Parts: sequence; C-alpha cells; structure tokens
Amino acid sequence: MSDPTFGRLLTAMVTPMTAGGEVDLDRAGQLAERLVSEQGNDALLINGTTGESPTTSDQEKAALIAAVKAAVGDRVQIVAGVGTNDTRHTVELARQAQQAGADGLLVVTPYYSKPSQAGLVQHFTRVADATDLPVMLYDIPGRTGTAIAPETFLRLAEHPRIVAVKDAKGKVVESAQVIAATDLAYYAGDDAITPALLAVGAVGVIGTSTHFTGRRMRELLDHYLAGELEAGLAVYREILPVLTGVFAAQGVVMVKAGLAHQGFPVGSVREPQVPATPAQAEAFGAILDAARL
Repeated sequence: MSDPTFGRLLTAMVTPMTAGGEVDLDRAGQLAERLVSEQGNDALLINGTTGESPTTSDQEKAALIAAVKAAVGDRVQIVAGVGTNDTRHTVELARQAQQAGADGLLVVTPYYSKPSQAGLVQHFTRVADATDLPVMLYDIPGRTGTAIAPETFLRLAEHPRIVAVKDAKGKVVESAQVIAATDLAYYAGDDAITPALLAVGAVGVIGTSTHFTGRRMRELLDHYLAGELEAGLAVYREILPVLTGVFAAQGVVMVKAGLAHQGFPVGSVREPQVPATPAQAEAFGAILDAARL
C-alpha cells in the first residue's frame, strides 16, 4: 500500500493550559515534540475536540498551529481542525489555518443544526474550495447529530482536495462500502476499533490514547500492513485497556490526567469540562503502568 496523504499514525493533541487557564504555547510545542520524537507520529491534529476546540478562540487556534509548526518543523504534518456548524466561519478558519502553517484540514460535520445531506455536500465543498490544502472529513454522528451517508461520501470523493475520512461512526460495513467505492483514505477515529477498520481497508488511526500508545500502535499498523494479523492482534490486546480507559471520561480529561501521571503535566481543562477525579486519574495511571507505557 502506498503511503496516504497524512501518513498512518496521527494523534489528536490536547491543548496545554497554564495555571491561569490560558493556552500554554511553549508547553504545546514541547508536547508536540514529545509526540513526534517519542511516539513516532506522522502527523498531529491540532484544534480537534481533544484539543478543546469548542472553548478556544480563533486567535488561540491560529497561535497553536504556529507554535506547533515552529516546534516540529517539516518532520510531520500539521492537520488543523476547522469545523464548525457555520459554513462561513469554517471557511474563515480554513483560510486562517493555512496562513498559520497547517498542512491539511479536518472538517467535522456541522453539529446541532442537523443539515440535510445536500447541505453537507455544499458545506464540505465550500470549505474544500476555500484553500489548496487537502481535506479530511470527520464523521462522528454521536456528537454532531448527523451522519454522512455513504452516497454523500461518494459525491464528496469526487472533489480533488477531499482525500480522507476520520471515521468515528462505528458502522464498519458502511465504511467498507465507501472504502471499496472511492479512493478516500479512512482513519479510525475511535482507537479501539482500529483493527476492525484496517481489516476492511483503512490506512491508519487518529488516536487519543496515542499520546501514550503511539509506538505500540505503530507496531500494530506495521503488522497489519505486512499481513501479520496474529502479531497485530497480540499488540492490540496488550494496549486495549489503554484504548478504552482513555475514554473513562472525555478523552482530553483522561489524557491530561495520564500525562500528569507520567510527569509531563499540561494543565487542566476549560469548563464545561472538569478534571479527572482522583479515582479516575489513579485508575488510568495504573492502566498505563500495567501496559508498561
């Protein structure tokens, strides 16, 4: 298999915060370096939900992209989350992300307003037309309230800059149908479903647990690409408690607790999120330790 546009291993990076609750750009650069040099990511997703994009300003989003780009240079790609439920605002964020140094865009389905499939086609097309960056669609109906239908993917796949999908729908057969009918590169958007999607043609993962499991997830991907399914499953089973444990609360909450446990604190979360409870943090720390991460 040829290498996909965004590589195979990506992490949806959390956004470090200062003690006063402001975005910590210096720590963001340090975390990005850690994810590249220690966890082996091909690309970093900045300003995703795990990056607390619902509570960061447009100015903070641009500054984060620039800070991470300055820290990692051209060693990895920077994919910027720009999706909102307002097409015009999403277009503005897409252009801002390109100016700040992003290499690609992640565009989530517009949430809450529940547009029609025709509305989705128009929304994603307008965003893809706004810059010359490659675009990844993000299908997560459990959060947005609207799924991207298979026939809609087929239409969107005709756009030259719409090249990939972050799949958190949880319907593997539908994903398999789109993968078979298009050239869209599919990425598991739910860490624990990665082997199932790889089995039907996905190319990689955009992880949350990969703040900790990146190296092991790379092993899993390499085994699957080589047809070594039993070896891949062995890795998967070893790290599965981490893949699921990171969602004991919202992913950003548990990642920040886990990084603190490992001696790399990145601050707290912005409301309405709240930090992990002592019991949650202790339990997740034990899971990380048991997995020798």
